[in-house]
Amino acid sequence: MQQGHQHPLTQMIDEINGIFAEIGFVFAQGPEAETEEYNFDKLNVPKDHPARDMQDTFWFRPEDVTEPMVLRTHTSPVQARYMETHTPPIRVIVPGKVFRNEATDATHEAQFYQLEGLYVDTKVHMGHLKGTIEYFFSKFFGSETEIRFRPSFFPFVEPGVEVDMMLTGSDSALANKWIEVMGAGMVHPNVLHNVGIDPERYSGFAFGMGIDRLAVMKYGINDVRDLYTGDLRFVNQF
Repeated sequence: MQQGHQHPLTQMIDEINGIFAEIGFVFAQGPEAETEEYNFDKLNVPKDHPARDMQDTFWFRPEDVTEPMVLRTHTSPVQARYMETHTPPIRVIVPGKVFRNEATDATHEAQFYQLEGLYVDTKVHMGHLKGTIEYFFSKFFGSETEIRFRPSFFPFVEPGVEVDMMLTGSDSALANKWIEVMGAGMVHPNVLHNVGIDPERYSGFAFGMGIDRLAVMKYGINDVRDLYTGDLRFVNQF
């Protein structure tokens, strides 16, 4: 009888947890069904932001709840909940399933796994963000990496950046190519204030990326939907 094993996404989350644990990050998790307050309000997402519209977010209203709820669109609500109940220094990673109301294809799914990281302490700056990301990717892909930042906008960080990564010293098909991998930035002072942390005393960085996308990059998967079919011919390759 063939012995069972972990799903490739579970294997990746275990590996990711192990890498970040080496530099002092702990694992955090929270509910997949979230309130509007934690999914949007506490994260400085404006009331008129497109992400709140029906075409992007799955809204629902349980019978015993007066306010509408959402299937979380990112794992950032976990960061907000964690910051409310812990005092800095805070270092957490939050891998988990998220949901977006969008068409599916080889590179997009309505549900997928996301990885977010958060570090809050005194005198945290962008250099800490860059060093943390470089360390993770060099360990995860087994190769030296270079990272570059491009200015971008996300409501919960200021300044915000898009992050590109390039593997160097590797024979991978991804070697020596710039690849967009995540959004990141310094935690917005409004977010710190909303969770009871003094933004005059503390600063922090946050980043988010798709674990499914990491699987595509690491294993050369052609279609992210294969991760969710349950087809053992696919799963048993890992």
